[in-house]
Amino acid sequence: MKHQSKLSTNQQSEQAAELHAAQKAGQEFESVEQLLRHDAGQVTVPPAIAQRLRQSIDNSNTPLPPRRGWWRRLLD
Repeated sequence: MKHQSKLSTNQQSEQAAELHAAQKAGQEFESVEQLLRHDAGQVTVPPAIAQRLRQSIDNSNTPLPPRRGWWRRLLD
């Protein structure tokens, strides 16, 4: 007895569409930076996250206080 696939024509067409989309999406990039640039062009950042990123970048421009040596922290 042969094992036959019992997929409906609708399921078969969905699988074919998924396969076609995966083949179409298969793109090669020369570097990781190119991949990230391409991905950044495809994705929209939610406004709340964009605002938090801007705040984080603004805060990163402030200089950090000088670090104390471990021996000073131990003696204090």
